[in-house]
Amino acid sequence: MPQTSQLFPQLFSPLSIGGVEIANRILSTGHDTSMAANGHVTDAMIAYHEARARGGAGLIVSQVVGVHETARYTSHVLMGTDDDCLPGFARLAQTVHAHGTRIFAQLFHPGREIMEVADGTAPVAWSASATPSDRFHVIPRAMPLAMIREVVEGYAAAARRMQRAGLDGVEIVASHGYLPAQFLSPHVNRREDAYGGSAEGRMRFLREVIEAVRGATGDGFAVGLRISGDEHTQGGMQGAESLEVIRALAPTLDYVSVIAGTSATLGGAIHIVPPMFEENAYLAPFSHAVKQAVDIPVMVAGRINQPQEAESVIASGQADMCGMTRALICDPAMPGKAREDRPDDIRACIGCNQACIGHFHKGVPISCIQFPETGRELRYGTRRKADRPKSVMVIGGGPAGMKAAATAAALGHEVTLREAAAQLGGQALLAQLLPGRAEFGGIVTNLAREMEQSGVTVHLNSEVTLDRIEAAEPDAVIVATGGTARHPQGMEFSDDAHIVTAWDVLRSHANVGGSVTIADWRADWVGLGVAELLASAGRRVRLCVNGTHAGEMLQTYVRDTMVGRVQKLGVEIIPYAQLYGADDDTAYFIHAANGEPIIVEDTETLVLAQGTDVSDALLTALDGYAGQVIGIGDCMAPRTAEEAVLDGLKAAWSL
Repeated sequence: MPQTSQLFPQLFSPLSIGGVEIANRILSTGHDTSMAANGHVTDAMIAYHEARARGGAGLIVSQVVGVHETARYTSHVLMGTDDDCLPGFARLAQTVHAHGTRIFAQLFHPGREIMEVADGTAPVAWSASATPSDRFHVIPRAMPLAMIREVVEGYAAAARRMQRAGLDGVEIVASHGYLPAQFLSPHVNRREDAYGGSAEGRMRFLREVIEAVRGATGDGFAVGLRISGDEHTQGGMQGAESLEVIRALAPTLDYVSVIAGTSATLGGAIHIVPPMFEENAYLAPFSHAVKQAVDIPVMVAGRINQPQEAESVIASGQADMCGMTRALICDPAMPGKAREDRPDDIRACIGCNQACIGHFHKGVPISCIQFPETGRELRYGTRRKADRPKSVMVIGGGPAGMKAAATAAALGHEVTLREAAAQLGGQALLAQLLPGRAEFGGIVTNLAREMEQSGVTVHLNSEVTLDRIEAAEPDAVIVATGGTARHPQGMEFSDDAHIVTAWDVLRSHANVGGSVTIADWRADWVGLGVAELLASAGRRVRLCVNGTHAGEMLQTYVRDTMVGRVQKLGVEIIPYAQLYGADDDTAYFIHAANGEPIIVEDTETLVLAQGTDVSDALLTALDGYAGQVIGIGDCMAPRTAEEAVLDGLKAAWSL
């Protein structure tokens, strides 16, 4: 594939790292896919990385590879501790290389950052010192000298195996508060031997790891380091300290990859996979400082979602290569589209974190709410034209309907989509109105573009009745009529209670008083987002959550960011609050665990964030229709945009 581009010339220029020639500057950084099995590479993982290689990524850094038995921080971690790993890694390398892409592996030990293990029990965790991890509530043991030597040799042995398997290099993970970072940190490392004390002493472990990896591998095999600049944690490593470490170790490395955050605290962990609240390319200033301090290639990641952002970072000399991991999860073909100067065809990541890191935290294969084919490459990776094209009517232009229409047309069917409103998007149009979530509207733009590319005929302001369907006689009808704001049944609301829905607030259809109580049944982004919106406007806000905590249903980095934002605005959060009723100045709840009353006085307006009721009248009316009828999205069951888009994909494939 020729690596040329008029729009992005720097992004598609070659780069040499430790003798490894890389075709362009687009990097898929190391990230766990939850696709390993018994510590080994699987067919699903190979198919996942092949999609990114076929799409034109210059370099793939595969997910972390444990270097010691104590490195099993999850039950689905890859391991490089014995030769049984070699066949899987060899197949992975061969597959990626066939598309002209290079591949490195991350060498990893979590230290005290243990999440979960296969049998559900907590193992002994090890670190530089017995300093607890606040996020996982783990108190580790200090590593004795013999174990330090054993782990260092584990890094070397794993690197040797990666080279034997045919990979192009390894990346030592010293980022995000994992074991090497625990040795580097004066807050964590309280040792009084040669591995602690001074900055040089705290670097000793990492120096020995790099030296051992170098000694175990040959020429032309790249050795790099990933490290956090600012850990964004009280007492954590900051930019100046990390820069000194990078400057000291650079002569022993082929490249350095910089990121931010730490796994050890809730606030620091947000920066592992920063949500849409963070600015695009927000770590480029730190990578620029690193680039000015060292003579080796510098990689940077952190919300670099579009090729124009990456081009700017590289052209301005802030980095040599850009990690665009979620951009590649969302659109594996992004590099090829950018190389061909087709940026409008790129499906841009919206930073929602729901199906990528959100799936990892659930222990299931990662995906993307906009592109559910990701992580499901073995099932949906190859589109085949339909043997018998059908006429298909899709009713509803939200994410579910748009995905169904775009995919069905791409598979060769004749597709018409009808939307009752004047604009495509459904509930996504509401989501983008919340503070810091405007980017969510990108799902509408992206899916509309996909429909245009695949040839879907779209009719707006088009109400559909059963008679209209029967007159058109489509072979298949896909019903994606969505839902409406849910009003809970059985509540004791007085006639003078001022009650509005979150949807009313977002559409500016409600006159909201100065003291507001939000009844948040779903415990997702709606309640938190409306709380921030109203508190930002100067209102007193109580967020009453029918759950253990606000944002309970959200991916943790999104939740923690949103909770932090509303706390700064003075929002009072009341958990375990099940709505019971309201009158003119009071909202009534009961404690969900013990049934005791929770009385919220001085409530001028009660805002209902109670989820969604289905709009399934048309779907019900189609019972008995002669053609194929498929219901998708919220008209089947109220869920999220992820399930809606996946429903659309499945519906199209079932035609």
